Amino acid sequence: MDEVKQLVTDIKNRNLKPIYFLMGEEPYYIDKISDFIEDNVLAEEEKGFNQMVLYGRDITIDDIVSNAKRYPMMAEYQVVVVKEAQDLSRTIEKLADYVANPQPSTVLVVNYKYKSIDKRKTLYKTLKKTGVVYESKKLYENQVADWIRRVLSPKDYSITPKAAQMLVEFLGTNLSKINNELEKLQIILPKGSQITPELIEQNIGISKDFNNFELRKAVGERNAVKAYQIVKYFADNPKDNPMVVTVSLLFNFFSQLLHFHGLEDKSPRSVASALKINPYFVNEYILAARNYPMRKVSEVVAILREFDVKSKGVGSNAVPQGDLLKELLVKILA
Repeated sequence: MDEVKQLVTDIKNRNLKPIYFLMGEEPYYIDKISDFIEDNVLAEEEKGFNQMVLYGRDITIDDIVSNAKRYPMMAEYQVVVVKEAQDLSRTIEKLADYVANPQPSTVLVVNYKYKSIDKRKTLYKTLKKTGVVYESKKLYENQVADWIRRVLSPKDYSITPKAAQMLVEFLGTNLSKINNELEKLQIILPKGSQITPELIEQNIGISKDFNNFELRKAVGERNAVKAYQIVKYFADNPKDNPMVVTVSLLFNFFSQLLHFHGLEDKSPRSVASALKINPYFVNEYILAARNYPMRKVSEVVAILREFDVKSKGVGSNAVPQGDLLKELLVKILA
């Protein structure tokens, strides 16, 4: 995020580079940087003749180079944006010759999503000398809640840890999807508001009581009644609550419990750091560790591996996922 801020600052200050090669697994910042360049490098009256958008599936490297070598008309720069450039992955190295000697009056923006170019090859090495290479790496699940808070803070919004976790568990690590939902909330909430689980439930449709976050908590507390209620809700709403996701989240939880049991320092700060979790949730792990000794945790991890295979249809084609979930819960709480 700091790298993105620096890029934006440089562009605002007209410290422009001839090439911006934006690549990586997470498309959110690739789109944000590309859009910012499109919106801010040229004045509105300059864009008609001097700004163009090309798509990787429709062009060749030669097309990119010929457009990039044009001179701007009645403007200091022209902007050429190549979207979906990953469709040119087989020939992308051919861009190296242009990169070695780019047109100084062109700002070429290459959006190379979901993958990265080979850093051992000529294109990458040349880009590092003459332009900007930004690699947008996918965030780990335990980093996304903090990202949500950092995105909201400058806009004068806050979010409770539980609400942030609900978004992560429902939407995964897809930053674009999460940001879309946050923007919807910002439209209806006044500045200074705190986003709560209740607001998430009312406006996004994620149940604050029947979700994987609450199931994990109920299982950790050995609250069988609550856990079975949630599993019944999942069984009644299988499309919104796929078993493969539930099993994955429970597996991560018990894997972390196994790690917890192996820690010498079990102080809250040390636990939060070692397990890479928000300090807000540390007490849940401490309680779960009391309810599940190390031997039981090891058994549960093995059970979850078995049901992970079953949830994907191996050896259980005729068994409804709701029934599998109930069977899984019986074995975990036994």
